[in-house]
Amino acid sequence: MSLEKTLVLLKPCTLQRGLAGEILHRFERKGLRLAGLKMMWLTDELLSEHYAHLSAKPFFQRVKDSMMAAPVVACCFEGVDAIAVVRALAGPTNGRNAAPGTIRGDYSMSFQENIVHASDSPETAAVELARFFRPEEIFDYRQSTFDFLYANDEF
Repeated sequence: MSLEKTLVLLKPCTLQRGLAGEILHRFERKGLRLAGLKMMWLTDELLSEHYAHLSAKPFFQRVKDSMMAAPVVACCFEGVDAIAVVRALAGPTNGRNAAPGTIRGDYSMSFQENIVHASDSPETAAVELARFFRPEEIFDYRQSTFDFLYANDEF
C-alpha cells in the first residue's frame, strides 16, 4: 500500500455555519495528514470545469451558485487509502441519508449543502488537486505520529 493524496473542499455552507475547524479536526483526528490548505473564492469558470460532469443537469447553475456564495477551504489530505477514508468519514452525498457519526450525518440536512466535496478516485483526486493547488502549495513532511498510525507493512 502507498500513501494517497485527496482533495477536500469545505463548502461555503461549512464556513457560513462556523464548522471549518470542527471538520478539519475530524479528518486530522482520524489520522489523515494535512498536506495543503487554503481559503479561496471559486469562480464560475473554475466551477464549470470542476462540475463539467453535471453540466447537462437542471441543477448545474444552482450547484455553482451555492459554491460561490462564500469562500471555500481547499484541503489536501494524505494517508493510506485516503480517498476511501475521507469518503467514509464524509458519508453519502445526501446529508438526510447519511448515518450519524459521519460528517454529513452529523452536520447536513441537504443534498446540496452537504458540508464537503471529496474526490472519488485516485484519477479524480490527481486532477482536482492540480485544479486547486499549485505543486508548491502541497507540502511533504513526516508527522511525528506517523509510526503510531500504521504498522510498518501498511505503507
